[in-house]
Amino acid sequence: MKPLPASPQGVLFDLDGTLLDSAPDLHAALAFYCAEVGAAVPSYAAVRTVVSRGSRAILRCAFDEGDEALLERVPRYLELYHGMMSRHTRPFEGVERLLDMLEASGMAWGIVTNKPGYLTDDLLHQIGWNGRARAVVSGDTLPVRKPDPAPVLLACERAGLDPARSLFVGDDRRDVQAGHDAGLYTVAVQWGYLDGGDPHAWGADAVIEHPRALIELLKLKVPA
Repeated sequence: MKPLPASPQGVLFDLDGTLLDSAPDLHAALAFYCAEVGAAVPSYAAVRTVVSRGSRAILRCAFDEGDEALLERVPRYLELYHGMMSRHTRPFEGVERLLDMLEASGMAWGIVTNKPGYLTDDLLHQIGWNGRARAVVSGDTLPVRKPDPAPVLLACERAGLDPARSLFVGDDRRDVQAGHDAGLYTVAVQWGYLDGGDPHAWGADAVIEHPRALIELLKLKVPA
């Protein structure tokens, strides 16, 4: 584990698999779609592993097709997901306390996700996080998305953060690459979807097992 930057200003997070366990609703939407078209429903375990890769990867669990054919399925799948995306989606254990501690200590936090903006914004509203994040950058905010560092840098700009004094936290190799290339201290989490990979192999500055570890790393305390 590398030492933290001096006087860290804030923390940026990936969304799905890092802050929120959204796989149950993503799998449920796929099950509904498969029922509509008469396809077999893949296992929850198979879908959960690929959630971080997006809709086409999720659909590929059920349909052995090329990207073009899968793209034609995406709009209906996302329509179904949009209608149920907060039924079972919840923050991972310890995440709410982590965010509360960041806010209480005066440290900014934000979100950088590859999820489309309309889904991101609506989901944050439905789970009661609307307005809490200092910056939210979604997958279609810019022409590029993670692992490109541009969305991370934009989130830093919007949140008023110096990248060299900030952290990026995620559950996918793409998060670590984007954060590293943007000049942030990178943290890989072990509780997320991981895309079937080993977070210790991603070159992150730190790897943590639970949100409480980030509280300890940052030495967060509620002001007296």
